[in-house]
Amino acid sequence: MGESKIIDARDTYCPGPLMELITYMKQASVGDTLELLSTDDGSAADVPEWIHKVGHELISNEKVDGVWHVKVRKAK
Repeated sequence: MGESKIIDARDTYCPGPLMELITYMKQASVGDTLELLSTDDGSAADVPEWIHKVGHELISNEKVDGVWHVKVRKAK
């Protein structure tokens, strides 16, 4: 079971949240789970698209009280 990290990118705008996720993803180990918090609606589309493109695993993508919670597991 990998580590779990929360990346708080609220109140930043595209491509900020995605850039933060990419930075943390480079430091993470395979199997780690990262949860990106974002208030930017663009992240809801951009982030899963990037995750799919690079081959990681999207666990969940939901909006709670105006904040997107995108969970991703590092797959490689």
